[in-house]
Amino acid sequence: MAAVSLFSSATSLPTIWSSLSPPLPRAQEALGTLSMFDAVSYPRRPGRTRFRTKCSVSASVSVQAPLPENEDRFKVEYTPWMIVGLGNPGNKYHGTRHNVGFEMIDTISKTQGIVMNTIQSKALVGIGSIGEVPILVVKPQAYMSYSGEAVGPLAAYYQVPLRHILLVYDEMSLPNGVLRLQPKAGHGYHNGVKSVVGHLDGCRDFPRLCIGIGNPPGTMDMKAYLLQKFSTVERHQIDAALGQGVEAVKTLVLNGFDPNITSFNLRQKYKHHKV
Repeated sequence: MAAVSLFSSATSLPTIWSSLSPPLPRAQEALGTLSMFDAVSYPRRPGRTRFRTKCSVSASVSVQAPLPENEDRFKVEYTPWMIVGLGNPGNKYHGTRHNVGFEMIDTISKTQGIVMNTIQSKALVGIGSIGEVPILVVKPQAYMSYSGEAVGPLAAYYQVPLRHILLVYDEMSLPNGVLRLQPKAGHGYHNGVKSVVGHLDGCRDFPRLCIGIGNPPGTMDMKAYLLQKFSTVERHQIDAALGQGVEAVKTLVLNGFDPNITSFNLRQKYKHHKV
């Protein structure tokens, strides 16, 4: 992962990223006009921006040890992470099951002191760090089914490698409040994930943090279930999961998929089981 870094010790990657950002369009112009039915399911639109980094391409921003002859002039540079939470924009969808990805991003931002006040590539973004590692936190502002229209261009613009794109989203196959971290996976019929994969040139080899929301009860319509708010008991479980998720994300960003992540997944799998 090592490569030569020529940034002085007084320069940080978040500062460099900020200086690279293009002029920001107004939020309304960036988002365009979409139908409320796109909040759950809709075919992906043509004319997407292609992801310039193929599956086999390694990171272009990487870790570097300082040069021995003049250590004061050089600084360790880390591969950045882009953490993307999936959801639907607007107060109407706040607190619904389909928006737990947004809630995780909000929790990470609050914990790390990151201000999300920039619109870029149809997304609300913020730049900060976990430890010494720079991170870009992202909430796509198109509806769920068009999430990839933000993720693909942002990943290409900031040159984030696929292995450092962490996608956070709701997962009906997991019990409510149960988390799972994976280095890669399929789309699981999740429309937001389908869109992201499509805008990363079909590549699926990027990490996922799935947040369990459980299955609809009885014969309840799936769309109605996804756009419904949590019950009081479910809300407590989700709030606890968000805190646990932040710690897991910190571990992943700092150490990768080490044995601690394996232990985390095991604890999550059985955390609702009474002994």
